[in-house]
Amino acid sequence: MATNGMGGTTKLIRNAVLIAGPTASGKSSAAFRLAEVENGLIVNADSMQVYDVLRVLTARPSLDEIERVPHQLYGHVSPAETYSVGMWLRDVERLSQNGAFEDRMPIFVGGTGLYFRALLQGLAVLPDIPSEIREHLRQELLDGGALPLHRRLAELDAEGAASLRAADGHRIVRALEVLEATGKPLRYWQGQPVSGVVDQTSVRCLVIEPERAVLHARINERFDRMMDEGAREEVRAIQAMSLSSKLPVMKAIGLRELIAVEQGRLELSTAVEQAKAATRQYAKRQSTWFRTQFGDQWQRVQAF
Repeated sequence: MATNGMGGTTKLIRNAVLIAGPTASGKSSAAFRLAEVENGLIVNADSMQVYDVLRVLTARPSLDEIERVPHQLYGHVSPAETYSVGMWLRDVERLSQNGAFEDRMPIFVGGTGLYFRALLQGLAVLPDIPSEIREHLRQELLDGGALPLHRRLAELDAEGAASLRAADGHRIVRALEVLEATGKPLRYWQGQPVSGVVDQTSVRCLVIEPERAVLHARINERFDRMMDEGAREEVRAIQAMSLSSKLPVMKAIGLRELIAVEQGRLELSTAVEQAKAATRQYAKRQSTWFRTQFGDQWQRVQAF
């Protein structure tokens, strides 16, 4: 059993396979092949693939793959919502408690390192924040920006404010809402003892790291394929929702560039090249994170 950070426990997930890697590394295909052979259930561990609407632009599994192998936690969150690693971990625990992994091998695949860290090391579970507190602070962020909120946090919790950039509105709001709702700073809750939710004795951890030239070629080819498969239609659907630019989904690579095309501010060919370059830069940041944050528990392979 694992401590969930609130004094409760959750059943450990046994015989899990964790497959991480930079975007376009082939990890989703590897997870799919493994799931077919081992009667697996694939669980998304990518913070962008949780959002609905952007199936193509975030490279979610195809409809055929989803029909052939069970997938969970893909496209289950509205783009209008903010989804956190804590919410994701609770969703994983819910799957476990509901017996999703009893007859199938759990295969977690994605490119979000914090999701894998939460699986292996646990995550402090914060108390529920009253919706009125959360909505009020978020509205303040939209109306006045992050700086006034950062000043308020500095008055209430100087140490917490010093650890955050004054422009990091979402983290500042998070710190303020926890402080206002509980009377204790965020670091207090983050310091509570927790443990991972996967069984360390049976888990297998893989990082897929193709050679750079191979990865860059895959990135370029995949974005061209996205364009052919309806990426622009997805972008128009997001535009129709009139979402705040501060929402996490708006950080999806390619979205900003293609919105600029729809608004007549950028040529399509230029937008495509910029999106490909941004994807390559993102893959480099992911690889650096995996290299510096993942330890000896992780087996590193060029392909799987």
